[in-house]
Amino acid sequence: MSSSHQLTKIVPSSQKPHHVELSFEDGKSFTLPYLELRFDCPCATCVDEMTGKRTLRKESLKPDVKPMKIEPVGRYGIHIEWSDGHRTGMYHFDTLYKLCTTAAKPDLAN
Repeated sequence: MSSSHQLTKIVPSSQKPHHVELSFEDGKSFTLPYLELRFDCPCATCVDEMTGKRTLRKESLKPDVKPMKIEPVGRYGIHIEWSDGHRTGMYHFDTLYKLCTTAAKPDLAN
């Protein structure tokens, strides 16, 4: 499985608390709130496998949720262990890129 949007860097933001900075091979960089990233988890606990409908409610998440551990999954995604104990989601690079282009505020995207 390959990705058309290779992630080159993911680090906590030094400018914005509770945000992560993501950089992609095409030179674009984004700053995204941890909460948005956690809410967008694509796993079967957060999204109904049969309907594709999101079952996770944003208001059920703690506003200070943050990644505790981020690991690569092959050359196409990352796995995140969250401070709320959630650890079953795998974020494909293309999914992350789409999230960044839709959820990141325009003034935060390069």
